[in-house]
Amino acid sequence: MRVLGIDYGTKRVGCAISDPLGIIAQPLPTIQMGTEEELTRAIADIVADKQVEEVVVGLPWSMDGSLGKSGEKVLEFIVKLRDSLDVPVIEEDERLTTMMADKALAALGESSRVRKKKLDRVAAQLILQSYLDKKSACSKEQPE
Repeated sequence: MRVLGIDYGTKRVGCAISDPLGIIAQPLPTIQMGTEEELTRAIADIVADKQVEEVVVGLPWSMDGSLGKSGEKVLEFIVKLRDSLDVPVIEEDERLTTMMADKALAALGESSRVRKKKLDRVAAQLILQSYLDKKSACSKEQPE
């Protein structure tokens, strides 16, 4: 079962997809933000082309547990996605994923210019991998 991960941003939207078994997240090309309708259509195309069965969107909670303006904007986007897609759209806590993505790219020796280009898709990959890991752990806890 393929799952699509999304790191929603005002300029760029990072995307990642799972392998067919839903175990490993792999980055996809970043989508440059146009209108929300164009973005929704681009995501719907990915869902159809890659036979995605779930979409996971990172929700930027603050460290104090509140949901700021950016979080509210993401929630509005999630509502639009749910209205336009025929697959479940799930929220995933994305606290610190951008910082972790930047540190991981820096550790690989990537320049700040290159990191900026890759940051959104690596953040989406981290969001998706977190979701996949939780899902796998839950399924292992279920008695057969």
